[in-house]
Amino acid sequence: MTTADAKKIVLLPGDGIGPEIVGVAVRVLKDCAAKFGHLFEFAEFPFGGSAIDAAGEPLPPETLAACKSADAILLGAVGGPKWDAQPIGKRPESGLLALRQALGLYINLRPIDLRPSLASLTPLRSDRAKNVHIDFVRELAGDIYFGKHHVEPHASGERAVDEAVYTTGEIERVAQYAFARAEARTGRLASVDKANVMSTSQLWRRTVTRMAAAHPKVKLEHLYVDNAAMQLVLAPAQFDVILTSNMFGDILSDLGAALVGSIGLIPSMSSGRGPSLYEPIHGSAPSLAGKDVACPVGTILSASMMLRESFGLAREAEWIESAVDRLFVNGVRTPDIVGPGTTRVGCQEFGERLLAEMAEAPAPSKTSNV
Repeated sequence: MTTADAKKIVLLPGDGIGPEIVGVAVRVLKDCAAKFGHLFEFAEFPFGGSAIDAAGEPLPPETLAACKSADAILLGAVGGPKWDAQPIGKRPESGLLALRQALGLYINLRPIDLRPSLASLTPLRSDRAKNVHIDFVRELAGDIYFGKHHVEPHASGERAVDEAVYTTGEIERVAQYAFARAEARTGRLASVDKANVMSTSQLWRRTVTRMAAAHPKVKLEHLYVDNAAMQLVLAPAQFDVILTSNMFGDILSDLGAALVGSIGLIPSMSSGRGPSLYEPIHGSAPSLAGKDVACPVGTILSASMMLRESFGLAREAEWIESAVDRLFVNGVRTPDIVGPGTTRVGCQEFGERLLAEMAEAPAPSKTSNV
């Protein structure tokens, strides 16, 4: 193995609990590389609020350049009250939107899985908390997040405008991914919109309906977003792959996270034309920063997604994920998922216990090459 074979991973710890959870995930990746004979190179860059403090902008040019040349990117979280007074285009979150746009990331995959070992944490009734395995496919490059935003004087005080925009092509490319994912799973696809009142959703529904003809093995269902939210609570097992727009996907996947125990458990992958970006779906939780109480699982599972999706290392990803599951079975929990009969540990101790659990498991005899 030479440096020419190494995979370059850019780290964007960001703000709040970001540096803590990314630090744990990096240790997991390093142990994985040592166990399986791979070579990962890590390079850390400022991003979000920390970049505003250091460089005056949330996405400095050197950070963007590094991301463009990376094989994959691991992000912690951005934002916090320290920067709330900044205008929308200058806040830490604007750096994330700019990064997605610059890398051409238009697909966001968020897997929601209720693990049997964490079943006691779900707010669902026991008869509804079975077979919850949902892949949210969220469009990531359009919608209201990328439209025009302005505030203007009005007779009553002020008038605020946020523009939602979609094109046929933007819908087609994310829908194609969702159809393919449904074909690889159980063949069920739910497309979520608000076509009874929104022009963007009417275009969304027409486009997805037209595309369904090319995917006869997929059973397509359309739901309004309010009904989808209700159905996620009443009967989540009816869903397999959910396709939806940027804003609706952001909201509904957080609801999905609540169903399986904690938003701290959920990883995500953003992909498109450039290097893929991996991150937990939660925020920076500034009130928890520096207290060693954050849950690193979403970031660890984001790292395992990186191994599987960007590097083709499915066995290595499974090795990490199975170790996480064994810790849960043994009752090792961070504060957000602690319960009766479990052992409460902090962020760093969870990482230490996970590394020990991984070390005890034998490496598979065959691995993919990096």
